[in-house]
Amino acid sequence: MCFVYFVVKFLSLPAIHKHGVGMKRICVIDGQGGGIGSAVIKKLKEVFEETIEIIALGTNAIATSQMLKARANRGATGENAIVRTVEKVDVIIGPLSIVLAHAMMGEVTPKIAEAIAGSSAKKILIPLFQENVEIAGLSPIPLPRLIESLIQQNLSDQSIQTPKESNI
Repeated sequence: MCFVYFVVKFLSLPAIHKHGVGMKRICVIDGQGGGIGSAVIKKLKEVFEETIEIIALGTNAIATSQMLKARANRGATGENAIVRTVEKVDVIIGPLSIVLAHAMMGEVTPKIAEAIAGSSAKKILIPLFQENVEIAGLSPIPLPRLIESLIQQNLSDQSIQTPKESNI
């Protein structure tokens, strides 16, 4: 619940870039079929509409394509695109496996994992992965329920205003 509160609260703050105050730049990273990234982007767009910039970064072209279909503002594919872009965003969202070298059947290279982990951007990692890694004390929750509860629990709290709500 605290994690969910932080995500919505953090995304509601204005970003400060080299050129002044602007939209938050959120990077959604995914691989394989891009299903996790697509689901996250759809919910972010539903809640924040065009008040944030979403950059889809895929470890392969299929993942990037699926995230662009989910309405990401821009997209790029591959190791170099990910390594270069993660330094230029405010928030990185993706499955926990994006910081594990050789994860996603080898799609996450050591350079990708290092660049993401070393980025100064805030990292919001979703505890869904197929690797041989477990986090003690974490209950498995299906992705749709995880994303839905993230949005519902935070938007039902009247003390939190998203950009979408503040325009009403």
